[in-house]
Amino acid sequence: MPLLNSITTPWAEAFLQLTEASGETDKVVDQARSILEIWNGSPELRDAMSSPVLEGEAKKGALVKLFSDQLTPSFLNLLKLLADRQRIGMLDAVLHRYLELYREQRNIALATVTSAAPLSDEQQAQMADKVKAVAGTDQVEINLQVDPSLIGGFVLSVGSRVIDASLSGQVRRLGLSLARVS
Repeated sequence: MPLLNSITTPWAEAFLQLTEASGETDKVVDQARSILEIWNGSPELRDAMSSPVLEGEAKKGALVKLFSDQLTPSFLNLLKLLADRQRIGMLDAVLHRYLELYREQRNIALATVTSAAPLSDEQQAQMADKVKAVAGTDQVEINLQVDPSLIGGFVLSVGSRVIDASLSGQVRRLGLSLARVS
């Protein structure tokens, strides 16, 4: 287990047990995704919370002011506890691990679909069916990304499996085949 996982797993496991016991796991999962968006979108917030200059009480006060109306009390307590223990800088890693454990517990496959252009609702539904077939589960969570450098098509990643159905991938494979022939 990598070092970061050995630190974040106990936090994430305890938090998942707490949210399961209180019956608020699904709500907290949505909140965790929202907090991750805020955390990843605000380098200023991350830097302030990771700063050794700010005292733990100041960090807790800022977290309460920022998030008290958006989070369950148990989630807010997690933030305050991480701040108390000088671990708030690892919030994103703890929440990512929490979401991983949640998906494992519920047998939800996580897939990343990178396409050359945004997918329509119909294409997203078709992609969900393909992901279910590849993952071997009826529950999937799909992270959609757009990368115009693919030219066309898509790249699907589910766990360690990657299906490259992009035009740029086909051109690359064709080039490799031609290089072997020469």
